[in-house]
Amino acid sequence: METRRAGWRPPHCPNPNCHYHTGFSVHWPFKRKGYFTRACTPHRIQRFTCLACGRHFSSQTFSVTYWQKRPGLIVPIASSVVGCMANRQMARALGCAHSTVTHQVARLGRHCLLWQARELRRLTIEGDVVVDGFEGFEWSQYHPFHHNMAVDVNSGYFLFHTDSPLRRKGRMTETQKRRRCEIEAQLGRPDPQAVRHGMRHLLETVTKNVDTLTVRSDDHKAYPPAIRSLRCKVHHLVTSSKAHRDRRNPLWEINLLDLMTRHSLAIHKRETIAWAKRRQAAIEKVAILQAWRNYCKRRWENGPAESSAMIKGLADRILTVKELLARRLFRSHIHLPTPWDDYYDRLVETPALGVNRMHTLTYAY
Repeated sequence: METRRAGWRPPHCPNPNCHYHTGFSVHWPFKRKGYFTRACTPHRIQRFTCLACGRHFSSQTFSVTYWQKRPGLIVPIASSVVGCMANRQMARALGCAHSTVTHQVARLGRHCLLWQARELRRLTIEGDVVVDGFEGFEWSQYHPFHHNMAVDVNSGYFLFHTDSPLRRKGRMTETQKRRRCEIEAQLGRPDPQAVRHGMRHLLETVTKNVDTLTVRSDDHKAYPPAIRSLRCKVHHLVTSSKAHRDRRNPLWEINLLDLMTRHSLAIHKRETIAWAKRRQAAIEKVAILQAWRNYCKRRWENGPAESSAMIKGLADRILTVKELLARRLFRSHIHLPTPWDDYYDRLVETPALGVNRMHTLTYAY
């Protein structure tokens, strides 16, 4: 996180209702108003007052660790999420409660959603885009879902993701079929068109400023209707999902992302006990993986020292996790596309849970 040096000036007023919140005004009237001390480093925090709206704030207001008692945890937690550690493993390693890790991961997910939404506005879609659905489950195997993902073919840049709840399918015993019927009678049956809707939201965002685009996918039946609903002209290239998944496969980039997701996130390991208890939490971890994959990881481990973001011209170097979390991003400054606005507010519900906690904090983000 940024170290607040002597003479540091706040970039804007943190009050969304203030005229100087946008940061466009050079002559913003504010004044320093003493300090407060805290137990962790840095121990002395500068306070400020906006003379336009009267809001009191501090230099810590602009930090990713705003309102946190243990700010030193957020960087190791971010690294551990993409290092395939489960929440309780992280808590044991860092000496904190597992609920602390859960809350920190949620905050990291919101930060990465804002980061990627901001970068998406600067991104120019060129060349082919490959899409696919990565399947996982929440709570139990009776509640599967898709992470719908889009990847830029030329750079491997992870562009966007949405979610789609599914109905359990495949081979089941008679007991499992009866259990599925009982669950659906109690909680309802997932929308059979969810994949089409999720893929449509994905492609609408990716093709927002594009007139023509070539989209590669497998032969999933829900993809052609989603593509036909788009306003831009799309050339759809279909590859069988049974084709050998090597580098000669046209879907290699999305298959590689699937592999990285299995490798990097504990919730998506095969035969794991760390599966996602909430789809919302799984989405937040995919958002962290997205930002890390694009900006902090090499495009190829044995290749040149460049990231996917560098290839797309969005970064001039590979970022560290600490640099990725250097400064707080304000939601009021960044437009979140559908359905990421729901992800930020934690509105994705797991029907099997009696309580689904939403993000309703007033000042913390």
